[in-house]
Amino acid sequence: MESAPAPSPQGAPGGTVVGARPQGAPAMPAQADGSELRLSEGPGSPDGLAGQTVAVVGLGYVGLPTALALHEAGAVVVGVDVSSPRLRAIRSCQVDLLPQQLAHLAAAAGDRGFRLTDDPAAVAAADTVVVCVPTPVDRHQVPDLGMLSAACASVVRHARAGQLIVLTSTSYVGTTRDLLTGPLTERGLTVGSDVFVAFAPERIDPGNPSHGQERTPRVVGGADPRSTELAAAFLSATAPSVHRVDTPEAAEMAKLWENTFRAVNIALANELSDNCHALGVDPRSVIEAAATKPFGFMPFYPGPGVGGHCIPCDPHYLLWQLRSVQADSPVVGTAMRAIARRPGAVVRRAVDRLAEDGVPVSGAKVLIVGIAYKEGVADLRESPALEIHERLAAAGARVAYADPLVPAALIGGTLVASVTDPAAADWDLVVIHTVHRETDLSWLDAGTAVLDIGHRLPAPPRAHR
Repeated sequence: MESAPAPSPQGAPGGTVVGARPQGAPAMPAQADGSELRLSEGPGSPDGLAGQTVAVVGLGYVGLPTALALHEAGAVVVGVDVSSPRLRAIRSCQVDLLPQQLAHLAAAAGDRGFRLTDDPAAVAAADTVVVCVPTPVDRHQVPDLGMLSAACASVVRHARAGQLIVLTSTSYVGTTRDLLTGPLTERGLTVGSDVFVAFAPERIDPGNPSHGQERTPRVVGGADPRSTELAAAFLSATAPSVHRVDTPEAAEMAKLWENTFRAVNIALANELSDNCHALGVDPRSVIEAAATKPFGFMPFYPGPGVGGHCIPCDPHYLLWQLRSVQADSPVVGTAMRAIARRPGAVVRRAVDRLAEDGVPVSGAKVLIVGIAYKEGVADLRESPALEIHERLAAAGARVAYADPLVPAALIGGTLVASVTDPAAADWDLVVIHTVHRETDLSWLDAGTAVLDIGHRLPAPPRAHR
C-alpha cells in the first residue's frame, strides 16, 4: 500500500508525485511486523527528515555513523549491507565507533525507526538513498570499483520515481554520471524530474569527536539544479552548512583535491623530517616553530607512512584517471611513491638504531606500540605498522606489538595477539607507531631504546626520532 500523495511546494517538479511507484517497480519491502513501509513527502519536505525514510547502502566506517546521524535527525533509517557478519557486529554493538555513537547504536537497536537488512530491494521504500560503500585500490594501486559498481547497479535497479539518490563514496571524476545518472536514464527515469541524483563526498574522521558530522560542512553537486537543492536540504539536517557546486564532477574533484593535498603535504613532512635528521635538528621543534606563523603555513607531521581509507587510496583514483586521458601529475605521483616507500624507511632506521647498540636485527626483540593506522580507532586498513612488522620479522627480528584497541591481528598470514604487559619483557627496541588515549607508556624508562616515528612524545633519554 502506498501513501496518498501530499502536495508540497518542495515536491517533485513536472507533476511527479513523490512517493509514487512507477509501473513495474518492485513492491515496498515489509517491516518486521509484516506491514509495508509508508513513504513520506520525500526529499525536501518542509519538516526536515521527520517522517522520511532514508536507506543507507553500506554500513562501514562512513555508512554506520551516517545512519546514526540521520536517525538522530528524525529519519526512519534502513541500513543495507550485504555482509551478514557486519550486520551481526552492528546488532551486537561490536563495532569501532566513538562512545557516544555506540550509545546511540545501542539505543536504536530496539527502535522500529532503525532497521538493518541485507536485502538490496529495501532501498525501494526510501525517500532518499545514500550510497556509502568502500572504494579501495588493489596491490598495484589501481582503483577497485567492484563494490561501488555493484551497489550503484543495485540502487538503480530498485530506484523509484521521487527518490533522491546521494553518492558519498570517493571515486574518479564522472563516477556519478557513469554509475547513476546514465543507468537511471537507460531505465527510463528522467533525472531531474522523476529521480534526483547528487554527489556529496563523505567527510568522516574516524575516532575524532571534534570532527563529527554535525560540525563538518558538506559539499554537494547535483546532476541538475533541482537535485542540488534537494540534496543540500537533505544534508543540512546533519551538517552545519552545505556548499553547493555546479556539477557532480566538481564535487568529486573537490574530494580528490582534499585528500591529495594531505598526501602531498605528509610526504613533504616526511622528507623535511629526514632532512632535519641529516642536519642534526629536531623536526618536532622546527614544526612547532613554523606553526607559530598565522598565515601561509599548516603543520603536517612526519610518520611511518599513511593508512586508512583515504590518503593511501584516493590520490590513486586521480592518477589512474589522468593516465587514461594522457595527462600527468608529477608532484602527486612522486608524493604517493614516497608514501609507499615510507614503511621501508622506518625499518631501515630501526635496523640502524639497533646497530648503534650493537644488536643485530636477527634475533632482536622489537615491540611496535600501536598498529592501528591512527589514534582512537581499531582500523588496520593500509596501516604502515603491518608492513613494518612483516619486514622486521623477515629480517629475523622477534617482533611483537601492543595495541589496547586491537587485541589480535592477522599479520603476514598469522594471527598475532597483542602484548598485554609490555613492561614484563626486555625489548631491544620499542617503535612508537600509534598512541591511543588508552595506551600506557609509563613503563618506558631511560634504559629503553625508543624509535618515535611521529615525533609526538616527550623525548626519553635514548629516544631517536
